[in-house]
Amino acid sequence: MILAAGRGERMRPLSYTTPKPLLQAGGKPLLQYHLEKLAAAGIFEIVINTGRLGRQIEACLGSGRSWGISIAYSHEGDSPLDTGGGIRRALPLLGAGPFLLVNGDIWIARDFRSLPQDLGTDLAHLVMVSNPPHHPEGDFILMQGRLAADGDGNRLTYAGLGVFSPELFRGCREEVFPLVPLLRSAMREGRISGVFYTGDWLDVGTPERLQELDLKMKKSV
Repeated sequence: MILAAGRGERMRPLSYTTPKPLLQAGGKPLLQYHLEKLAAAGIFEIVINTGRLGRQIEACLGSGRSWGISIAYSHEGDSPLDTGGGIRRALPLLGAGPFLLVNGDIWIARDFRSLPQDLGTDLAHLVMVSNPPHHPEGDFILMQGRLAADGDGNRLTYAGLGVFSPELFRGCREEVFPLVPLLRSAMREGRISGVFYTGDWLDVGTPERLQELDLKMKKSV
């Protein structure tokens, strides 16, 4: 699943008329980088949730045939359900097993094939990165492959990439709610694993960081 329903408020004015995941870097929409990596990893059934201007995403990507994949859309309209609520609505499209989840507004060099396919009794596996300048406080603590919401240790930032079990959302109603409280609760039960990724990663949340990625992609061609 690709999360693409955010309002893109930090990306204004670019996001006034174009959904943030469709903004281009290196001549490609941000979403296209994810689709190519998913297809390369052998993941061919993709769910994308959308919010305001979301019909533009469906018009641009269509069925996914151009990338040899199949895309299903979970449209949320002008009132997005937040991250947790958006995933909860899309669960019927995602199936009963673990699914890869990636934020539509990040860029990451990590090979998606490196992510686990089986979570065992865990409810999620998160890719963590060093804290970027715009998020110096970090999110969670990683120690010996396990994640904790609080305690001693260096805090790292969730990269916006992971593998999730539908069980994490058991008992949740289809309404507006964030993902982080569910993760914190599961961490207290010791059921969230993680890995520290040191490769290239960027939260493409502002026009300045979009320009940074654009220059990076053009130099790599």
